[in-house]
Amino acid sequence: MAVTVVLSEIQRDTLARLCDTFAPSLERDADPGGLFARSASDLGIPEVVEQTLAGLPDAQLEGTRALLDAFAAEGFGELPLPAREAVVHAIADSSPEALAGVQALKGLCLLLFYALPDEQGRNPNWEAIGYPGPRSAPPATPKPIAPVVPRDEVLTLEADVVVVGSGAGGGVLAGRLAQAGKQVVVLEMGGYFNEADFNQLELWAYENLYRGGGITTTEDGSVALMAGSNLGGGTTVNWTNCLRTYPWVREQWAREFGLEGLDGAEYDACLDAVFARLGVNDDCSDYNGLHQRLHEGCEKLGYGFRRITRNADRAAYDPDTAGLLGFGDQSGSKQGTLKTYLMDAVEHGAEVVVRCRVERVLTEGGRATGVEGVYADADGRRARVVVRAPQVVAAGGALESPALLLRSGIGGSAVGHYLRLHPATAVNGVYGEPQRAWWGAPQTGLSDEFADLEDGHGFLVEGTHASPGVSGSAVPWESGAQHKEAMAASPETAGFVLLIRDRGHGQVVIDGDGKAVHRYALTDELDDRIFRRGLVELVKLHEAAGA
Repeated sequence: MAVTVVLSEIQRDTLARLCDTFAPSLERDADPGGLFARSASDLGIPEVVEQTLAGLPDAQLEGTRALLDAFAAEGFGELPLPAREAVVHAIADSSPEALAGVQALKGLCLLLFYALPDEQGRNPNWEAIGYPGPRSAPPATPKPIAPVVPRDEVLTLEADVVVVGSGAGGGVLAGRLAQAGKQVVVLEMGGYFNEADFNQLELWAYENLYRGGGITTTEDGSVALMAGSNLGGGTTVNWTNCLRTYPWVREQWAREFGLEGLDGAEYDACLDAVFARLGVNDDCSDYNGLHQRLHEGCEKLGYGFRRITRNADRAAYDPDTAGLLGFGDQSGSKQGTLKTYLMDAVEHGAEVVVRCRVERVLTEGGRATGVEGVYADADGRRARVVVRAPQVVAAGGALESPALLLRSGIGGSAVGHYLRLHPATAVNGVYGEPQRAWWGAPQTGLSDEFADLEDGHGFLVEGTHASPGVSGSAVPWESGAQHKEAMAASPETAGFVLLIRDRGHGQVVIDGDGKAVHRYALTDELDDRIFRRGLVELVKLHEAAGA
């Protein structure tokens, strides 16, 4: 592969040694699949990491170069593996900035080590970690939506309403507004993909279906942010967990924020309508080993547990491929906005433009008059997009909508504040038998035993998605041997997730290029207490289930 040169020779050599420290070649008497003997360099990981670095903003790239220089100054390239591991920990502990840099490089290296496919579309480590990889070839499913493609340097459209974003917010609004007789234009930052494109490969999915090419982070690198960015948004890649808003949350929204009707029958009717349009049911919620263990742990501890309702088409649902639906659902079972509300919108005359990043909301006399953005196709061709509309819907989610308002200079002093992320983490338990976490949907069982611990705040307990790359980057790393041993136990590992309703909050700001920057720290006393309680309860659940 052609590699863009962004590092000096010393920095490149240091990067290679660093990657081979995170994923080293180790001798083992028994090494089925060759996991322990295989190093990062054996898979060309350092070259791919350098290519990734070439796409970083200048400030981040300079910071990475400085970090590699710091390793080189320690004689890193000449040290044996145990000494290199000690240097990694010492530099990571030297400052918050160094920690963030080491974590970023480590996460990227290990993500690639366990997810980068070869020419045959497989990663050689999958056999050792019990991951089957793609289960089937993409079907030849036609794309029913024909997006508007700019033919000239400027595309100008007229509408009653322009909707920025096509996911759970924008897609629903576009469909309902179009059905009500409004002329609607939908602008989506990502591309248009469907079953014919979904090859069930993790890295392909991150690059094409997720915001920022996969796992982006908050400004200090402490929280990973995974959000959909494609036609259909997060509903194309989420895990199809359809929950009704809890009564105490609705009551708080109505009482504290004056949102009338959210605690009454009108809101229930809205939920009923959405659930009906999405075909929400619990008939497509098979339990793999992971969910069976969670159920057993809850039963033994006397905790509540229930089967999750999902927006899945019973006729198309296939448990053999459902475990990979975070990379796009090949079966067509997932009833996201791509198959429901966006289709409603298009059937009622809505126009859709994909690969369009909206730069700003246009205003005159204090009122919105439309939006302006930039279209860029996969080949790099660009065009200016202007939509004239008296009503603008900002539906880019919590990560992007505030940035749009900030770029536009509208929305008042509160714009960007009160970013909440529902922080989540996982605790893994190793059992004495295969858990087949890749079979069945990622989330089919749930415990809300602790959903209302204090003042309406608490946490949910759910399951994890079978994602070898994300698992590789998330499993704690103390040494190359320890990490590989943990990954080798993957076939018998079940991951329980805690997800808190955070009281504290962060902020969205924009950088010099107008791009969103997210600041968030888990510092609220209540959030910290609930998060720690969640970790304890996950451990107790694993113990009760026989881990």
